[in-house]
Amino acid sequence: MKTKYIDLIDQTFDFPQEEFTLKDNTLNFHGIDLMELIQKYGAPLKFTYLPKISDNINRAKGWFADAIKQNNYKGSYNYCYCTKSSHFKHVLDEALKNDIHIETSSAFDIDIVENLKAQGKITDDTFVISNGFKRDQYIQNIARLINNGHKNCIPIIDNYEEINLLSEAIDGNYTIGIRIASEEEPKFEFYTSRLGIGYKNIVPFYNNEIKDNSKVTLKMLHFFINTGIRDTAYYWNELSKCMSVYVALKKENPSLDSLNIGGGFPIKNSLAFEYDYAYMIDEIIRQIKQTCDEAGVDVPNIFTEFGSFTVGESGGAIYEVLYQKKQNDREKWNMINSSFITTMPDTWAINKRFVMLPISGWDKEYERVLLGGLTCDSDDYYNSEQHMNAIYLPKFSQEKPLYIGFFNTGAYQETIGGFGGLQHCLIPTPKHILIDRDEDGNLITSVFANQQTSEQLLSILGYNYDINNAFAKAKTSLPEVSEAMKRSY
Repeated sequence: MKTKYIDLIDQTFDFPQEEFTLKDNTLNFHGIDLMELIQKYGAPLKFTYLPKISDNINRAKGWFADAIKQNNYKGSYNYCYCTKSSHFKHVLDEALKNDIHIETSSAFDIDIVENLKAQGKITDDTFVISNGFKRDQYIQNIARLINNGHKNCIPIIDNYEEINLLSEAIDGNYTIGIRIASEEEPKFEFYTSRLGIGYKNIVPFYNNEIKDNSKVTLKMLHFFINTGIRDTAYYWNELSKCMSVYVALKKENPSLDSLNIGGGFPIKNSLAFEYDYAYMIDEIIRQIKQTCDEAGVDVPNIFTEFGSFTVGESGGAIYEVLYQKKQNDREKWNMINSSFITTMPDTWAINKRFVMLPISGWDKEYERVLLGGLTCDSDDYYNSEQHMNAIYLPKFSQEKPLYIGFFNTGAYQETIGGFGGLQHCLIPTPKHILIDRDEDGNLITSVFANQQTSEQLLSILGYNYDINNAFAKAKTSLPEVSEAMKRSY
């Protein structure tokens, strides 16, 4: 009778897979011995496997190059990284090794761009696509970047007032794009995205505000679907409507030469994940070309803004199961040594699922469990695996530690979780490890950030100020009390 965890996985999925393999009944991820990583750095633990960032960028570039060639497409392709997915320096440094461009979404993003320019990581030839609702500081920062010579900064107009605000701040001529306010799927609580300008209003907006404005050149139309690039009637219908706007706008404005189709490539969230990236890209290119050919206009250069696709599959989190609580006759709670709310907030906020696998114990019998976090919050749990509404893990034993890993967590989790700041119930941010390879393929690991300390959290909360004042007062009258206070903290 096949009752071991490895038997369950073999019966349910094709395994091993490209990134997941077994060695001595323990899990390897892209050839990384995760148990060795745990033995060296402990758990809980977060890690970023940097080579996966470059790998995904070059996969996408290859798919677009093939589609452009197969369809005899005359436009170029430009890969932009959506920085809000992960602003960390190690992520940008790795991504920018691959001749890409950048998409920004807020004022401080521009400070990062200027920092990267000062280091020689990007140049004036790098496109900086500036999305988002722009006011005050963001406008000033974009203007500063353009005024200092970065003419390839393209602010994407999100509302009717931004052109006037930008024109007041920018010294000379500048280039812009316009974002289409796409219509959302019927299941959404609203009909139209809050971002951008409505389909039917774009051409009139161009004629009224841009056409006779000698300072502004319209270069790009921006199109993004909130639910991502998926093979659905909804997506293809929205792309068709976008192309109708592009054609109409192109005929009014010959300087329009670029279409930004945004981001939205899904990433692997299950061992059963299937998505035909090459087909989707080929079909997008084919439909764009067909529409332009039928209308007698030149095809646009294509821009994308992949964020999660770029960095998501590089990240992972490892936890130790501390204890198993049996709450009734059938519910077993495996309690991890961290929190889902704080370390993987998307699991709590939007019920997002990641690939979850045990690191050890693949040769043990399996059992159905629930996973609970350390916070005293009823929502701090994870109870649904990718293939069924349950989690199955090797049987817990108090004598031998059980470690579990969540994979492809590299996008958004640190920033949404408030990296380096306060965490729910003051559960500290785990240690974060960077993993790279040298020219010979050997692994290189380093500590990016240690686990948060109580002193760091208390400092954010203002207690250090109070403690220091208390120490100062105590020293003037009761030295022995001062020493006791120090020890207590």
